[in-house]
Formats: sequence, C-alpha cells, structure tokens
Amino acid sequence: MPEETVPTNTTPAPTESRSLSSVLGALGCGCAALVVVLVVVLVLVVQLAWGSWGSTDFPRVAPQDMASRAFQRSQEAYDVVGFKRSVEPGVEDIGISTENTFGSGFCYDGGLLGLEDKTVDGAYRMSHSWALDHVPANRAVSGLRRLHQHLKDNGWEVTSYREGGKGRDWYLFVQRDDGAERMSFTWFPDREYFTGDATGPCAYDPEWENGDVGPSGDNQSPPVLGPAQRD
Repeated sequence: MPEETVPTNTTPAPTESRSLSSVLGALGCGCAALVVVLVVVLVLVVQLAWGSWGSTDFPRVAPQDMASRAFQRSQEAYDVVGFKRSVEPGVEDIGISTENTFGSGFCYDGGLLGLEDKTVDGAYRMSHSWALDHVPANRAVSGLRRLHQHLKDNGWEVTSYREGGKGRDWYLFVQRDDGAERMSFTWFPDREYFTGDATGPCAYDPEWENGDVGPSGDNQSPPVLGPAQRD
C-alpha cells in the first residue's frame, strides 16, 4: 500500500518579523505626525518672536509733538465731517458736554513670544478726544459717511463700520501701521452726541528719567478745536 501523504499548508503563518514590521510602520506614521506638529509649533514660535521683535523700538519724540500729531488727526476728521463750531479745551461732563482733551497712556512690551504684558519705561502714547452735543442726524449721517470714504481713500484700514439704522448707534473704527495709529468715531442718535478719538503711536520721552511716575505727556492741553482756517 502506498504511504498516505499529508498535504502541506502553502499559506505562510503570521511571523514575528511581520508583526514587528507592522509595529515599526505604525511607529513611523506616528513619528511623521509628531515631526509635523513640531515643525508647526516651531513656525508659530518664530512668528511670535519675529512679531514681538522691535516692539519697543520706538522713536524719541517729545510728548508735545506727539500730542500735536494726534490733534491734527482729529482736526482733519472734524473738517471732513463738516462741523463749524469751536470747542474750547477741557470737558465739563463726560458723555454729555462738549470735550477737547489730551490723554496719555503706557506702552507695553509683549516679550520674546508676545505673551508678557509689562509697561516700557519712558514710553508713552498720546491721544486726543473730542465730542460735540446737539448733533442732528442730517449732519452726523452724511458727515460720518463722508469721513468713512475719506479715510479709506487715504490709506487707513477700516476695522469696523456700522450705519446704525433705527435708534442704533453709528460708529467708525480705523487704524494704520498695524494698529500703531488708531481713530474712532461714534454718533449716538438718542442723545445727538458725536465723539471722536485719535491715538498716536508709541514714543520715548527724551526727558524721561528713572524714577518718573506715570506716562509722559499727561499734562498737555490742546488748542481750540474748530473749522480749519484757510487762506
């Protein structure tokens, strides 16, 4: 009788080497993903560092000069809107009476990664605020629309603009040089009250000394705000 032969299984069984290859392949995908994440994080860190680099590289300018610059921004806007009244320096009742004032604020250093929030010694930012009462809709609406177009045409970036409609406030916010300079304007129809603000870029006070308290320029007084005198 011929011997009975047992058929052989030609399909190879899973081997330890194949399992090892699968594990290494999975690890390879994970490592690649990790590398991508690390690259993205590194790019973000570099961008933050680059954006904050030079954030305290301000010019040395006297506060009165920066105050004059902010006032000229307000004067230009005042003329474009078309106001004819003269506003004396000062304010009697904020939010109700006329206003024509200077303000001074601190400048901040975000640190290497832009995550800090500390004041820069000797640096300041001047602003000019003004307001008019008894401003009717026929003056405010056309004036604000004209100002909106004028600022766009002259290189200002409009960050927010709203035509209020029924009973809602109208406002316009603009900036230039990545926000170094900003202006804002609001008309409150319920009170017929129009406000404006011009904020200049940061600068170092050439006369600031160690130990000085508060931002420079906080004692400035503006001239009369009114229609520009033309020859």
